[in-house]
Amino acid sequence: MIRRKEFDKDLEELRSLLQQMGEHVIDALGGAIVALQNLDTVRAQEIIKADLQLNAMEDKIMEIGSRLIITQQPVAKDLRRIIVAFKISSDLERMGDLAIDVAKATMRIHGQQLIKPLVDIPRMAEIVTTMIDEAIQSYLDENTDLAYRMAQDDDQVDQLYGSMINELYSYMVAKPDSVSQAMLLTLVGRYIERIADHATNIGESVVYLVTGSRPDLNQ
Repeated sequence: MIRRKEFDKDLEELRSLLQQMGEHVIDALGGAIVALQNLDTVRAQEIIKADLQLNAMEDKIMEIGSRLIITQQPVAKDLRRIIVAFKISSDLERMGDLAIDVAKATMRIHGQQLIKPLVDIPRMAEIVTTMIDEAIQSYLDENTDLAYRMAQDDDQVDQLYGSMINELYSYMVAKPDSVSQAMLLTLVGRYIERIADHATNIGESVVYLVTGSRPDLNQ
């Protein structure tokens, strides 16, 4: 009984750390988008430096999970809980890296003016932020319905990304001097689209945790 209590306590710490990682990613992405809109390099630098916190949380999850596997030898759903914690932490860490890439784009545009007001990029980020929040909540509640519903939002992100690409390509044709920044903004859109993919990965992990089978939600 004592070992089970200790095991549950460690599992709860994993859940807490993953929730904190999700909040960190949401803050990083939101801050990176605001920094890009305002070409605020100071804020962009702060976001880049804060990435160490996310890495530390991932390392802690790996440490706790590995210790549990070695000392408790969990099976069935208990083992899946640890495996899923590893996978979700990896997805969140990658999301954080992509948010950093958005912040770095602001650094590269420093000294210029935006070639156009940003519309699709903030909208994509808004949808992705909701996806991250719902992905983490689906994990905390072990709610597969929410995981599937969250993954459907990925289609909206893909549509906005396609629309943004077409618009920026038109800018490059009409204004050749805008090519460098336009290409950079297409990359920002790609970074956000990839964050959405990682959110759906979390949804897949939730379904695996609950059912033991992993679906493909990135279709």
